[in-house]
Amino acid sequence: MKVGFIGLGNVGGKLSGSLLRNGIDLTVHDLNPDLVAGFVSRGAKAAEGPAQMMRDCDAVITCLPSPAASAAVMEEMLPEVGPGKIWMEMSTTDEAEVKRLGEQVIARGGAAVDCPVSGGCHRADTGNISIFAGCDRATFERILPFLTVMGRRILHTGPLGSASVLKVMTNYLATANLLTCCEALVTMKAAGMDLNTTYEAIKISSGTSFVHETESQVILNGSRDINFTMDLVKKDIGLFQSIADRTGVPLEISPLMISIFEDGIARYGMRAQSDDIIRRLEEATGLDITAPGFPPEMVDDEPEEPGYEVVPQGLVRAAG
Repeated sequence: MKVGFIGLGNVGGKLSGSLLRNGIDLTVHDLNPDLVAGFVSRGAKAAEGPAQMMRDCDAVITCLPSPAASAAVMEEMLPEVGPGKIWMEMSTTDEAEVKRLGEQVIARGGAAVDCPVSGGCHRADTGNISIFAGCDRATFERILPFLTVMGRRILHTGPLGSASVLKVMTNYLATANLLTCCEALVTMKAAGMDLNTTYEAIKISSGTSFVHETESQVILNGSRDINFTMDLVKKDIGLFQSIADRTGVPLEISPLMISIFEDGIARYGMRAQSDDIIRRLEEATGLDITAPGFPPEMVDDEPEEPGYEVVPQGLVRAAG
């Protein structure tokens, strides 16, 4: 199967790198010609644009920074969509928007999938990240072979749009974890606790989380470099709040989180690293939340392994 990949940024460059590294016939496109040239030097083909990519490839993946960017790309690709073509949206986006675009693809005889990832850029780089996939079962089985190249744990979430809903939820939880880790670290420093010991106490306790075991490390290093920026956090938690608003759930923590990141953006800029949010508390207390022995960025130290489908607990998948 010939695969096209549009969007070679922080996440897209790593996911498409896994495809290329594992022998997938790959064509790439990005507005940054240097990123494209890097892939071509490693054996990928370059597309003139989205339309040519959809025309020449069996499946086209988009991994872009906003719903508007995906919509603009789809406008170019849509005339080339027909039976047998697959569009895969790996961006974190709005359920309604991915359904709107996907329905246009399906109306022309193609198939559409929303398949965002979760687990951090360091795992995207090694093919060990998790992938959600929203689509009909037949399409899922067609794309599973190269989903298991890009990721390790693959979850079929249900119909188109379901993966985007779940992805936004997981980013909301990760952001809540980040903010509570920041408050915990600053409070422990203020209480006179050693931060290296504090990190280990959280890690071995009921208070630990994926976010603590990754992001707390780059916070304590001082780099705060987690390859995810405040504007993206605001977008994602805003999408989660929109789901709650549509479904009539009166959230209390979510609006506060949005307010905190709006303040962080006003202070440090939209492109500040998301973990820089701890600076608000450092500035308020005059404390330095750093400690020796932590890495400046996260690197996945697990070996690359073949991916597999995750079957939800209590659900028995029919054979074949």
